[in-house]
Amino acid sequence: MPVFRRRKGSRPHLVPELDDVDLGKVRRRVETCWSRGSLDTAVMAMMAGVLDEAGEDWDRKAHRLRVLAGAAGRALPGIWRQHNPHHQGALLLHAWSDLLQARQQGSAAGLDEVRETLLLAAELLPADPTPWTLHLATLRLERRPSREMSAIWREIKARDPWNREAHLQALGYLSPDECGSSALVLDLLDGVRSVMPPDAPAAGLELTALVRTHLRSVAPGGLTALGANEIWRRPDATRALDQAAHYWPSPGFLHHAAALADLNLLAYALIKSVRSADAAVVLRATGGVGTPWPWSSDGDPLERFSHYFGRATATN
Repeated sequence: MPVFRRRKGSRPHLVPELDDVDLGKVRRRVETCWSRGSLDTAVMAMMAGVLDEAGEDWDRKAHRLRVLAGAAGRALPGIWRQHNPHHQGALLLHAWSDLLQARQQGSAAGLDEVRETLLLAAELLPADPTPWTLHLATLRLERRPSREMSAIWREIKARDPWNREAHLQALGYLSPDECGSSALVLDLLDGVRSVMPPDAPAAGLELTALVRTHLRSVAPGGLTALGANEIWRRPDATRALDQAAHYWPSPGFLHHAAALADLNLLAYALIKSVRSADAAVVLRATGGVGTPWPWSSDGDPLERFSHYFGRATATN
């Protein structure tokens, strides 16, 4: 069963492109190609166009690459690359697709080839942080030492200081589930909290870390799970929720490509912290566009999102 569902009328729905209409059109064409196992030149041109159109909005480019990689499977990006070996978007999509496959399989095999592809992509467009962001993703899979991560992180920050995808990759790398610890996550948050613009694409970093900590506490069950909600009473959590709940739902405040994903994250966190009225405001701001995570943590993501969105709009 697919994770994302198509929109029907005005009902709550999950679509990977969120509110990026142009990306949605290309994604649907790519899925059609995937189902028949071939890629025609018109769809290649559409993929090139939607990536090129992002220009130097590196955050939107990464969002579009992520969605297309999820829709294209493993074969189609390779076909596009064969036809367009010097198109930077084709190289990046091929690398992203291989990374998705490697993560799904839990294998680091073939990552040297991925890094070679990323080096070519970096040479074609030196200002783009995306090749370096994906390089960081390879380090996560291989559990490489932190000194290697630090070098790649400097390359990313020099190109796009608040890139959302890069910060989420760094958070994953530094988490206790992967290459780091809770202390290293706190170091990352302390390093960006006071200097990050409140409407930056990476504005959801702290809330992401808090929700992941909450879910990590719930996972074992028992007494540990019973105390999981205590995280939302911590001063840092209260401060993060207060600021986000005040600013994020305002029309146009968040303007990055995955703003709706961050609104979903905020709504979930507010529900877990028993701030129902604030959560309702945020849910209405989503316009009914949900995301698989973090709702999938509590069951079927569309059902969970629809449940809370319905309650929020019924009280509007």
